[in-house]
Amino acid sequence: MENNKIEMRTVIKKNPILAIMRNIPLEDTVDYIDMAVRGGVSFFEVALNSEDALEQIAMLREKRGEKCLIGAGTAITVEKAESAIRAGAQFLLTPGTPEDVLEYCAARSIPLLPGVMTPYDVAVCLKYGFRTMKLFPAGSMPAGYVRNLKGPYDDTEYVAIGGVTQNNISSFFEDGYLGVGLSSALVPQNIVKEKRWEEGVAIIRMLEKKVRSIRRETR
Repeated sequence: MENNKIEMRTVIKKNPILAIMRNIPLEDTVDYIDMAVRGGVSFFEVALNSEDALEQIAMLREKRGEKCLIGAGTAITVEKAESAIRAGAQFLLTPGTPEDVLEYCAARSIPLLPGVMTPYDVAVCLKYGFRTMKLFPAGSMPAGYVRNLKGPYDDTEYVAIGGVTQNNISSFFEDGYLGVGLSSALVPQNIVKEKRWEEGVAIIRMLEKKVRSIRRETR
């Protein structure tokens, strides 16, 4: 899928779980992706402040590009954004609202999920045409926050990132988030460390089914 054909709101409606890859060993990259895909997740962020991030992005686009959407997170500068796009990232994410990055992506029709926390942040993103955002750190915000945020900004949608776990994931969809992102909470860290991929598949599959059920109930 070409970058300029990706519309983030549509993608997240179809893929409500974003798997955030941070510090996954290079040699485990493909196995990790395959584990998640078999569990029902095919929407990925590779954090650019991880070792080998650009190599991982290029590897995944080459080896699993037909099965997954691969984005680059922590794109906090234009230089990082450019490097990620050159490596093959199909979309970008930022933890905040660096206006030079927002302007860069808007001018080039690069799909972006910008990070927001306040109404001011939302207004900045809307200025550049980005209506689907990630609320970070979502786990630190009170219940109902995103619904209140969507009051004046009724044409916006949010992905909860930061503090989302297997145990509290339901609450984010009940609060009105469109999707969620999980990093180390996607599967226990020892699953990856010990390469117990089949166990990981089962854990992710149960989580994916849980999320689908929650979304049906909250519509």
